[in-house]
Amino acid sequence: MEQTFPLRTKHHDEMIDITAEVQRYVREQEINDGIVIVSSLHTTAGITVNENADPDVKTDFLRRLREVYPWEHPEDLHMEGNTAAHLKVSTVGHNQTIIITDGQLLLGTWQGIYFCEFDGPRQRKFHLKVIEG
Repeated sequence: MEQTFPLRTKHHDEMIDITAEVQRYVREQEINDGIVIVSSLHTTAGITVNENADPDVKTDFLRRLREVYPWEHPEDLHMEGNTAAHLKVSTVGHNQTIIITDGQLLLGTWQGIYFCEFDGPRQRKFHLKVIEG
């Protein structure tokens, strides 16, 4: 079971909580136990699991990535000018694997699944693949 979902980002860099959409898909597929793999289908947008209670975590997360990978660097050669976005995805990762137990995503109290935009705004996609077990 797998499906691709469209997503429209609104900012140059942002973190969009997709936890509810992933959980809804698992519920609709009537998956009791297994795993779901959540993948970004882009080289400049990633997937991470992080705190979803305090919005300042997202703000701090993105600010720190901007500090480590500034958008403009005098030695960058990539002609599209988005080397920083590629580096951020390589750091964050393009996918996450989440355990499904009793029909629920096995996430900690404060955890959520985020689509991380690093070169927006754009029309994006993420893909879910469920493996029952």
